[in-house]
Amino acid sequence: MKRVGILNSTISEMVANMGHTDMLAIVDMGFPIPDGAKKVDLVVDKGKPGLLEVVEVILKELEVEKIILAEEMNEKNPETRDLLINLVGKNNSNVKIEFVPHEEFKKISRTSKGFVRTGADRPYSNVILVSGVIF
Repeated sequence: MKRVGILNSTISEMVANMGHTDMLAIVDMGFPIPDGAKKVDLVVDKGKPGLLEVVEVILKELEVEKIILAEEMNEKNPETRDLLINLVGKNNSNVKIEFVPHEEFKKISRTSKGFVRTGADRPYSNVILVSGVIF
């Protein structure tokens, strides 16, 4: 049995298979995941698990060079935005942050290698993690 890092075998596999610039979408409980997309639905209750706790564990294993957020998060959910940016910055201070309109975010997410649905129940609690390289 694995002791540390991502213990969910499907998420662990998704991260292990990512290459440079591949994307992984970590989304809230209401996000429209495309039919046929590879997904892990972690929701057990409203708010559980939260976006930040899921991202925190994934960052232990995934090298991230950029995150993509919906620009609507700036007005509708600045608390989560700030906590997320701080969390990602602790792991890598050079991470780029890109804001796009929510409709564009949904289009971009369709090219993700996978989706992880959290129990996040705050508006626009979604992030796309863009994989970096370790060399």
